[in-house]
Amino acid sequence: INQLPVSNGGPKLEPEAVQFSDDDPLLEASSSSSSTVALQKVTIKAVPECDALVASKSVPQFTVLIGLKAPPLPPSQRGAPVDLVTVLDVSRSMHGTKLNLLKRAVNFVIDELGPSDRLSIVSFSNQARRIFRLSRMTESGRRDAKLAVDSLLTSSGTNIVDGLKKGSRVLEERRYKNPVTSIMFLSDGNDHYNGRGPYFHLLPPSIYPGNNSGPHENVETIPVHSFAFGSDHDPVTMHAISDASGGTFSFIESYEMVQGAFASCIGGLLSVVTRGLHLSLRSASKGVVMKSIPSGRYASEITNRGSKALINVGDLYADEEKEFLINLSVAARKTLLLDIVCSYIDVVSEKETVEIESVEIRRVKTVSPSDTKVKLEVDRQRNRLHAAESIAEAQKMAEMGDVTGARDLLAKGRTDILGSSSAQAGDDMCVWLEEDMKETERRMGSAEQYQKEGRAYALSGMSSHGAQRATTKGKKVVGAERRYSPYSTKSMALMVVKAEQLSDDETKPIIKKEPEN
Repeated sequence: INQLPVSNGGPKLEPEAVQFSDDDPLLEASSSSSSTVALQKVTIKAVPECDALVASKSVPQFTVLIGLKAPPLPPSQRGAPVDLVTVLDVSRSMHGTKLNLLKRAVNFVIDELGPSDRLSIVSFSNQARRIFRLSRMTESGRRDAKLAVDSLLTSSGTNIVDGLKKGSRVLEERRYKNPVTSIMFLSDGNDHYNGRGPYFHLLPPSIYPGNNSGPHENVETIPVHSFAFGSDHDPVTMHAISDASGGTFSFIESYEMVQGAFASCIGGLLSVVTRGLHLSLRSASKGVVMKSIPSGRYASEITNRGSKALINVGDLYADEEKEFLINLSVAARKTLLLDIVCSYIDVVSEKETVEIESVEIRRVKTVSPSDTKVKLEVDRQRNRLHAAESIAEAQKMAEMGDVTGARDLLAKGRTDILGSSSAQAGDDMCVWLEEDMKETERRMGSAEQYQKEGRAYALSGMSSHGAQRATTKGKKVVGAERRYSPYSTKSMALMVVKAEQLSDDETKPIIKKEPEN
C-alpha cells in the first residue's frame, strides 16, 4: 500500500502502484543558474617512492603513488542533485526508542535535501511497502515525506530481500534520473524469509552486480549504503551488498548515533562534484612494466603486458581524496615512468574534463642515502594498505573461530606500522591506523565478543579502507570528535556537527542512560 498524506494530517491508504514510474519530474535549471560558480579542477599528484635510482641497474619493484583531490564546493553551492531511497527496517525489534530515533534521523535527511533532490521511502517487516513515492523535496514534498515517516509502525518479521528489491525497483522504474543515485538501507536483524545462508542470488543485479547475466548485463549499479543497527543484525551480508554495489557499510552500535551516521552519509552524497572519474595509465618508456595496483574496492585492470592500466574511481565528494600505489618494474636507464590521464564529468559544467600528468625519476651513477629514502606519502599509503589487509585477514581468521590468531595478526600489524619511517616521523595517519587496529583487536577478545561486535566493527573498517571513504564504526561517528579522520570530508563533518547540535536537546527525552560496560 501507498500512504499518501491528506489535509487532516493522517495517512490515507491507497493500493501500491504496480509500476513505480510515478516519480516527480526533475527541477528544470533556472536562468539564475548562470550565476553558479565554476568548480576548480581535480588535483592530481604523482610521487615516485624515492628521488633517484642508479642508472645502470634495473629495479624489479618500484612504487609510484597517484593522489587525487576533488575540488571544494563554492560557498552556498550544492553538489549534483540526488535521487535517494531509504529502505528502513520496521520489524518488531525496532519498536519504541529505536523507531523514534530512526524517524528523527530520516527527518534530518529530509530537511537537508533540496528542491532538486528526490526522495522515496520504503519500509519492510514481513513484507516491503513503498510508503512514499520518489518526490522532489520542495517545501510541500518535505512535509509529505515527514508525514509518511511519522506513519511508520513496527510489525513482526524481517524480509530484507523484499525491502531491497522494492527500493531498487523505485530507482529502476523511474521516468527521470538525477545525476547521483543511492539507497540508504538500515536493519537491526536477520532476514527471516529467505533461508539461513546468503541470499545474494535473490537480489537484483542493480544492487548486486554479481547477478548480472542475460538481459540485465548492462544494468546500472545503484550504490547501497548499509547501516547495521545494534548487535543482532547480519553484518556479513550487509557489508557484501554495500561492497558489491559501491556503497559503504556502517556499524551503529549505540542507538542514539543513527542521526549522526545518516548525517555523515548524506553530507557526502549531497556534495558530489565529479562523476565517473577514471584514471588511464600508460608506461612512458619501454622497460617500465606495471605489475600490480592494490586499489581496494575500485576496479582496476592492467593490460598490454603491463604497459596500460585503468582504475575506475567513480564519483568524488567535495574535497575528497583518493590515493593509489602503482607497483612497477623499471629497466636500467629509464627515466620516464608513467603518463596519467584523469577524466571525469564536472557536475557544474556537465562536461567531460580531462587532465594529464606524468611521472619521471632521476637516474644517477651513484646514489646517496637521501636519494633512496622512501617518501613519506608512499610509506604512509603502504601502512594504510597493510592495516587494511591485516584487518581483512584477521576477520577471516576470527570467522573460522581463531580469535587468538586474529588478535596476534593485528598486534604484529600494529608493530610493523609503528616501526615504519612515517610513524617514526609522527604521521597522523599512522597513529590513527594503529589505534583503529588496536580497537579492532580488542573487539575480538573472545569468540562471543567477536560475534556480538567484533565482526561488524572489522567489516565497517574494511568498507572504509576499501573505498577510502568514512563509515560509522561502533560508538564513533566520523567527524563528531573534531579530530583527525583520514576519510571524512569537510561536507561530511559539517553535516555531522549540524546533526549533533540538533539532537543535543531533541534526544534527551527519549534516550535512557544505559550503564557503562
